[in-house]
Amino acid sequence: MTDATPPPSYLVFTDLDGSLLDHHSYDWQPAAPWLMRLGEAGIPVIPVTSKTRSELLELRRELGLEKTPFIGENGAVIGLPPSWQHATLDRDPDDIEGLRIKTLGADINFLRQRLEVLREHLGCRFRCLSEMPLEEIVAETGLSEPAARRAVAREGSEPILWEDDARALDEFRAALKDDALTLTQGGRFHHVMGDVDKGRAIDWLVARFVALRGASPVTLGLGDGPNDVSLLQAVDRAVLIRGCHSHPVEVSHPSLYSTRRAGPHGWVEGIEHWLGETLA
Repeated sequence: MTDATPPPSYLVFTDLDGSLLDHHSYDWQPAAPWLMRLGEAGIPVIPVTSKTRSELLELRRELGLEKTPFIGENGAVIGLPPSWQHATLDRDPDDIEGLRIKTLGADINFLRQRLEVLREHLGCRFRCLSEMPLEEIVAETGLSEPAARRAVAREGSEPILWEDDARALDEFRAALKDDALTLTQGGRFHHVMGDVDKGRAIDWLVARFVALRGASPVTLGLGDGPNDVSLLQAVDRAVLIRGCHSHPVEVSHPSLYSTRRAGPHGWVEGIEHWLGETLA
């Protein structure tokens, strides 16, 4: 008689702004009961966001996600807590609160230098987040001043506020591609980074999970914006949360659920659709 097949392991990959966090207020309390249920079930909830490591260190504590990895800056940065670290693969000396940090793609200094060169060469109009006065960042994002300072502490991507037309944006995107750089659109800013995205960072983390656990997980992803398309296409089950923005989001996925509600209410709707019966 053979042993019964063990139940599958689940990993939940979630965008933050406009998804788990309300687009305007950054409130996440509607999702709090489900975050607790997932934690009690041993299902990691992994933030996949444009936010920086500095922003995420505090936010992870608030959300109760200190034991799970995170993907920051749209896939440019991965943070590994101790239980996700490999004895021989993670000898990175950068150790912040027990985390090992993996930086994928391009270095922030290279990005900023190239952006300055391209702006002068192409004559296009945009401003980097790092160039904006703190009070303007607060006005654009709704963040507090301390949170805005953390948002500027980039390691592998640079948000820009585009102030030119669509034709100039196409030229800018093509010039970035010549430098092996990419441009993705978030809810408020465009983001310039190396040849990385949220989906490839998820693939990296899933491979790490398999290496450590010896089994493939069932993956669930939730997001609301154009920069979440690669996230949603990288997972087994996807949730496109109704957006509070005007940007078109097209996702091709055989197991896609689109929510009726936005923000954390839509997040809960998507989680209940895919995991409601499993965790009943």
